[in-house]
Amino acid sequence: MLVSMRNTATREDVLRVVSTLQNRGIQAHVVREASRIVVVTNQSKIDGNDDKSLRLLPAVDSLINVTHRFKLASIQSRKQRTIVRAGDVEIGGETAVVIAGPCSVESREQLMAAARGVRDGGATMLRGGAYKPRTSPYEFQGLGAKGLKLLAEAREETGLPIVTEVMSTDDVEIVCEYADVLQVGARNMQNFALLRRLATVDKPVLLKRNPAATVEEWLLAAEYLLAGGNSNVILCERGIKGSGAETRNTFDIGAVALARQLTHLPVLADPSHATGRRDLVPALSRAALAAGADGLLLEVHPNPENALSDGAQSLNVAEFAKLMRGLAEPVRKVQVRAPAPLRHVSQRREIMHANQ
Repeated sequence: MLVSMRNTATREDVLRVVSTLQNRGIQAHVVREASRIVVVTNQSKIDGNDDKSLRLLPAVDSLINVTHRFKLASIQSRKQRTIVRAGDVEIGGETAVVIAGPCSVESREQLMAAARGVRDGGATMLRGGAYKPRTSPYEFQGLGAKGLKLLAEAREETGLPIVTEVMSTDDVEIVCEYADVLQVGARNMQNFALLRRLATVDKPVLLKRNPAATVEEWLLAAEYLLAGGNSNVILCERGIKGSGAETRNTFDIGAVALARQLTHLPVLADPSHATGRRDLVPALSRAALAAGADGLLLEVHPNPENALSDGAQSLNVAEFAKLMRGLAEPVRKVQVRAPAPLRHVSQRREIMHANQ
């Protein structure tokens, strides 16, 4: 359950609510959001007498029953969907966003070519990894701080806000200095030390789903950010384990639709990582938007064949422009057969008898 306080609530008002709950053996956690103060409890509902006494306390605005374990991320906790702002871009609004760019920042020439290409193709934001978590320690690990500076230069030229990954608590400060949105990669979805640190920063966080995580675990990871005070959280589905050798992962399109039902947070989809195949990206991009995704995260490289990471799943600039034109077109029309007239009851009985 959540106890939502009025904007006029003082520190003493909040402490009175916390004390009242604790005296009844109910754990309480105070969260200060941008527009309200919420006291989160470990109960989904409170008995009638306790409910009445809480409502009578000064500065209590409302009591909200939340049945999910993820209290603040739940759609039950807010009447309206959350819109996250990055620069002049709104994520989670009426218009779907497209965040595009290379998997990793390799050089100034490569990044600027990609940035100009996705800008001209219609992208809303620029993505690119300055720090890259790689399965093998011998593979390209990113340019680090140099990559962040190149991303800032690309933003200056193109006007596109940038999204880049933060891998460690040690890197949070420097990434915050350059990035508009901080990405938590799939491998770090349950890095709770990192989540707690990012909960304290004044930057939006894009949280990718771990390929082995359930939707509930994904939303509980988002809860760490919300409970720590960062209400600017964006979710991203990027594929789960279980696919054969034909694709890198299985794109869980159902998780996109389910997350949209369960949470008020924006939900993006990353069809590039979901399949590992650039030829499947356009179709799955359309599928994700049809399932309700608030936007897409796409990998685009000026020369995918020579990419230092994830070239097989990266579109080139021309392919990205073609995809964007395709997204502007309506979904293929579905022919709907007119319903047959209802037969007389006696006729239906004859048919049933004949089929027995």
